[in-house]
Amino acid sequence: MKNNNIILVGFMGVGKGTLARELTKALDMMVIDTDDLIESMENRKVKEIFATEGEDYFRGLENRVGTWVSKNVTNTIVSTGGGFPMFVKDLEKMGTVVLLDSSFNGIYQRILNSPNAEKKLKKRPLFKDTEKAKELYEKRLKTYRKRADLIISVENRDLKDVVKDFKKEFK
Repeated sequence: MKNNNIILVGFMGVGKGTLARELTKALDMMVIDTDDLIESMENRKVKEIFATEGEDYFRGLENRVGTWVSKNVTNTIVSTGGGFPMFVKDLEKMGTVVLLDSSFNGIYQRILNSPNAEKKLKKRPLFKDTEKAKELYEKRLKTYRKRADLIISVENRDLKDVVKDFKKEFK
């Protein structure tokens, strides 16, 4: 049985964190971010965890967070990392999985057009090689769609319009 969490999934830069912060007001729910939880558990940044321990170690931490959320968290919007749906076994137990859907170009333009584009790109070093980033996006897209309970398009849409879609679905 699913709990009443909303689990936001999608490729890095699609706007999961931004939307989560907006939804907390609109849906009167708490918000947590899986990468923030991992950084708190480890007392270091995700980038450092990857550099020192490697991806397998990080994916194990994501699974621990997924299990913890599914057992201990309710009435919460959960913003996940881009790889979370690829590796976390308990995703469906965590709540209603919502894919924030956009093309790769839509995501990339969203980042480039943001007021703090340089900071956002620095946070996502994978975008330094856009061809590799696009390959990863295409590799993950099928799994994102397969694991989603609901798909909401965010491409070229105003944040307020996307929030309206969530209100229709979750209120």
